[in-house]
Amino acid sequence: MKLGVYVFATDLDLDPGPLAREIEDRGLDSMFFPEHSHIPVGRQTDYPDSYGGGELPDFYKRTYDPFVSCSFAAAATTRLQVGTGIALLALRDAVHTAKLVASVDRLSGGRFAFGVGFGWNRDEFATHGVDWTTRHRKVREQVELMRTMWTDDVASYDGELVSLPPSWCWPKPVQTPGPPVYLGGSGPLTMKHAAAWADVWYPTPPVHDPHLTESIPRFRALVEEAGRDPDTVPVGVAPGSCDDADLEAYRANGVAHVNVALVAPTADQMLTQLDELVARRERVLGR
Repeated sequence: MKLGVYVFATDLDLDPGPLAREIEDRGLDSMFFPEHSHIPVGRQTDYPDSYGGGELPDFYKRTYDPFVSCSFAAAATTRLQVGTGIALLALRDAVHTAKLVASVDRLSGGRFAFGVGFGWNRDEFATHGVDWTTRHRKVREQVELMRTMWTDDVASYDGELVSLPPSWCWPKPVQTPGPPVYLGGSGPLTMKHAAAWADVWYPTPPVHDPHLTESIPRFRALVEEAGRDPDTVPVGVAPGSCDDADLEAYRANGVAHVNVALVAPTADQMLTQLDELVARRERVLGR
C-alpha cells in the first residue's frame, strides 16, 4: 500500500518544491494537490460534511494552480509521485489540460497521476459558465478526449459535450496509455463512473463508512458489472486524518493508496506531521 500526502499548497505555506523534498527524504510515496480557481465571496454552496462541514477553511481561497505545484514538486525530487488530487476538470479546457498533463508527466519522467473530480462547489461553475447538471458526462468525455491525445498521432473525438477535430499534439506522456486517472468522490454516482472508466477510485472516506468496509465490495461489484476486472481497478483514499487503526483498516480492506491531508499553520508543524506519518507507517506497514 502506497502512502503519501495531499497538500492545499498556498502562498502562506512551505513552497511545493522544498516541501516535496522533505516528503521524498522521508520515504513517502506521493504528493497530490487539490484545485480551486477561486472562491466566490457570495457563497451559496455549503461546505460538504464529508470534508468537515462548517466554515470553509481559509486555504481553499489561496491554493496555487495544481499543475504548477506538481511541476515544482517534480523538479525538486527524483522518485516522488506527484498528482492533482483532484483537478476540477469540467471547469477546464480539455485540450489545454491534456497538454499540461502530458508535459508534467514527460518532464517528471513518468511520475504524474491525474486526479479528477466532478466538483462540489456550484458557485465556481457559475463563474466559469459551466452547466452544473452535465458535469458528470462532461468529465467522462473530457477524459476520453484526452486519452486519444495522449496515444494517437492524429487524435480526434466527437462527443456530445466536447469534441476535437483531427489534430496533432505532442509531447506524449511517458506513461502509456497515459498517466493513471484517479476519480475522486465518494457518492454512488461517482463510484459508478469510477467503475466504468477510471484507473483508480479515489474517495474521501464517507462518515458512514470511514474505512470503506462496505464501499469497496460494492465498488468491485460495479467494476465487474462494467465488464472490467476488479483486480485491475484499485482504490485509493484521501482522508483528512489517519491514525494507526485507520491505516491498518485501509490495508485490511485492500486500499492500494492512501494520501493523508497535510494541513498546519506553520512549516515546522507541517514537518512534524510528516514525521508522525512516517512513524505511523513504520508501526503499521513495517517500512
